[in-house]
Amino acid sequence: MQIILLDKVGNLGNLGDVVNVKPGYARNYLIPTKLARRATEAAIKEFEGRRADLEKAAQAKLDAAKALGEQLAGKTVRVVQKAGVDGRLFGSVTNNDVAEALVKMGLQIVKSQVRMPTGPLKTVGEHPVTVAPHHDVVVEVTVHVVAQAD
Repeated sequence: MQIILLDKVGNLGNLGDVVNVKPGYARNYLIPTKLARRATEAAIKEFEGRRADLEKAAQAKLDAAKALGEQLAGKTVRVVQKAGVDGRLFGSVTNNDVAEALVKMGLQIVKSQVRMPTGPLKTVGEHPVTVAPHHDVVVEVTVHVVAQAD
């Protein structure tokens, strides 16, 4: 299915690109989230008329993400979890836990923006985690997992 992208989509293309994707991906994700629309003649003409507004909105999103990235750079997040005597956690620290800790610090982060390259954290200590508020802005944050005192 041919679609025209209304925003930058990772591993697919930039604003205004006409790309071929599988119909299910377009119908179930790209079109409902307003990241794309079908590439018909009318849609392409309408897009060219709105291109400047969409580029301005995309630039505003990128600027906001860069500002958030500057706030996040070098931050250390402290997460308290129950742990055994050997330092292994009962359970794990997930991207949701990290996002909640960042929100408590006053930063606007959602769990889908927190990327954990090695999966959930299962031990006490400091672990590097990446936060991506935008496709072009990726910042590393340190998560300090502490054993809960009984």
